[in-house]
Amino acid sequence: MDVHSGVATDTNPFAALSLIVAPAILTNACSVLIMSTSNRLARAVDRARELARELEADQDFDSPVGARRLRDLTATEERSLLLVRAMRSYYVALSGLAVATLVSLLGAVLVPVGQAVVAQGLEGLAVLAGLMAVAALVYGSILLVRDTRLAVGVLSERAATLHFRATHDGKGDAA
Repeated sequence: MDVHSGVATDTNPFAALSLIVAPAILTNACSVLIMSTSNRLARAVDRARELARELEADQDFDSPVGARRLRDLTATEERSLLLVRAMRSYYVALSGLAVATLVSLLGAVLVPVGQAVVAQGLEGLAVLAGLMAVAALVYGSILLVRDTRLAVGVLSERAATLHFRATHDGKGDAA
């Protein structure tokens, strides 16, 4: 019987399984988030390079187009920094989940050989590592939401500018 929970782990097949499956599922989620965030970062860096080339070619920073490109470049730089922080957070989460899984497995091995006191300490360490990992996962997701808001803000500004030009330049009149 587990001293901490009062649940007999030898009769509850879900107890040992949950110690391994939960971190494994969260590890998979972290891996998917790392891959998608890496893709987003690559696209943001490509966009920043494109904007920098356009600005260097025109060198007209005072025109409305130049000012918009500078704003876009600033937003893209901010997005890139957010994405790097999100990736770092996801790597921390991935590491924490790996530690939680390893420590849980080690604890599960020590209990049957009479090392219950050590296993209890490892149980606390596994929970702490898991909580840190989940916190890092949530923080990284918050950063991704901020990145998305920045990207949508740039898109909205550009769409508003194009709508204004279409309706005020006479090109938007089909009649």
